[in-house]
Amino acid sequence: MRTSPPCSTGPSFHEFVAERHLATLTIVRPDGRPHTTPVGFTWSSNEGCARVITWSGSLKARLLAEGSLNASICQVDGGRWLTIEGPAKVSEDFSTCRSAIEAYSIRYRPPKDRGPDRRVITVDARRILGSSGLFDGA
Repeated sequence: MRTSPPCSTGPSFHEFVAERHLATLTIVRPDGRPHTTPVGFTWSSNEGCARVITWSGSLKARLLAEGSLNASICQVDGGRWLTIEGPAKVSEDFSTCRSAIEAYSIRYRPPKDRGPDRRVITVDARRILGSSGLFDGA
């Protein structure tokens, strides 16, 4: 296992987060209990964050509507794995949602239209853990 700041991710990391794999999103509720759900996500190198598209009625969006909470996204494929940790927030901003939908459509497939109920969860990467081959100099 290797721990890394987001700036030291290597080409293998970027290939791994571009391949079609599902992941789990875990949000730590204010009372400390985790809420874990399967998700598709995309990585934004420019913003140093993972993005999950969802809708306003989902529990994950409702939990984050109250404010930012700690979260992690974990993706596994055999011996390759990564966990992205950091604060998560939810947004209904149109341009944020559009950008996340475009990225999701490339990695997975075009999602169901949620109209004004569309939300995007971002996890700002404060720490990335993973198999050693995913990082620069590994």
